[in-house]
Amino acid sequence: MDNFFSKNSLQFSEMLDADSEFIPLLSLEEEQLWAEEKIPSSLPVLPLRNMVLFPGVVMPITVNREKSIKLVRDVYKKNKIIAVVSQKDAEIEEPVFDDLYKVGTFANILKVLQMPDGSTTVIIQGKKRLELLTLINAEPYFQCEVEAFDKPSKHKSDQQFKALIATITDLALQIVKLSPNIPTEASFALQNIDSPVFLINFIASNLNISNTQKQELLEMVSLQD
Repeated sequence: MDNFFSKNSLQFSEMLDADSEFIPLLSLEEEQLWAEEKIPSSLPVLPLRNMVLFPGVVMPITVNREKSIKLVRDVYKKNKIIAVVSQKDAEIEEPVFDDLYKVGTFANILKVLQMPDGSTTVIIQGKKRLELLTLINAEPYFQCEVEAFDKPSKHKSDQQFKALIATITDLALQIVKLSPNIPTEASFALQNIDSPVFLINFIASNLNISNTQKQELLEMVSLQD
């Protein structure tokens, strides 16, 4: 229970400098704009070893591999958009295309930070799901043809669905209340999420389950499921 929420995805506010604004939760209006946004036909691909990025979720990651560092630096100078996918096996140091899951997330690089220990931390926010189609280049980093993976939402906008969402929120808040190791930001976030899609993504991102299970959730088409 204490590990329901991951510190990695919640405790990053101290990384932002004093001039940065608080990163808001995803609103219904932003969600609609992102749903209408066109994903480029090709994108640089950032592999993650121990994480799964969900749409709407803001996540800090540490990049150590030379390919990843070059990708982040190149993209941050330009449009700041990338494809983020997870590795099937986190132990592989230098993955090839077949080592990557093909469903990932279209994401935006919000900030790049050089840490005191010399490492590079990147704060990214998922926008919508995508699928890798074919590999264009493997050097100096992965560049792939991609397409949107999201299908039209089929969940019912009836009282039963609203009750289900309310129950999920209440259960999550109870876990936060009973777990002293979970930061208070978690309760604030849950109470201020007005999008059912983002609520599900936020909780799925922070569940204390394996990355394989999170990947399965990311690939599910039905929000109600």
